[in-house]
Amino acid sequence: MVDPSSCGLVSKSPRAKRIEWEHVVPASYFGKQFVEWRKGDVSCTGRATRGRECARRASPAFRQIESDMYNLVPAVGELNRARGDSSYGIIPGEPREFGACDFETFSKITEPRPEIRGDIARIYFYMDVRYPQFQIVNSMNQNMLEEWAEADPIDQAEATRLQKIEDIQGNSFFIGRLAKLAQGGKNMTQRH
Repeated sequence: MVDPSSCGLVSKSPRAKRIEWEHVVPASYFGKQFVEWRKGDVSCTGRATRGRECARRASPAFRQIESDMYNLVPAVGELNRARGDSSYGIIPGEPREFGACDFETFSKITEPRPEIRGDIARIYFYMDVRYPQFQIVNSMNQNMLEEWAEADPIDQAEATRLQKIEDIQGNSFFIGRLAKLAQGGKNMTQRH
């Protein structure tokens, strides 16, 4: 369970008290490649004539990717808002905007706390292998993600989460390069 007070979160926003489902790989990363997101669709009328709402309404493929449970994690609403659709990375200087919470965001980059970086990296690798047409892992982020995955190996909480999702969703997280992890290997550099 996510507890906003566990890290000393300081915020006056009502979203600081709310838990939301966050896409680790932002929906815009893959959504903008759908024509329904960019240009709309005849089935989309009213305010949401394009963008996420239209893609959700008009594209079964978008709905499948958007709802992939491996890419969804609970997050404090205020931190979800601050992250938006920014990329993950390292921010020099550790500027703390949210009290003692180890969460920084600056100039479209978000730096997660070290103990979840491997989880994030593995989700990126999963999404990249599961949905290769979107090239989620690329030359800009691959080395960082590999380092994060190695520095923060799968722990019991992550393994339990992955097993529960597999039981519900019906597909394994350990595909492609992630299969090496299931066999005890550490090499994440293998492309699909």
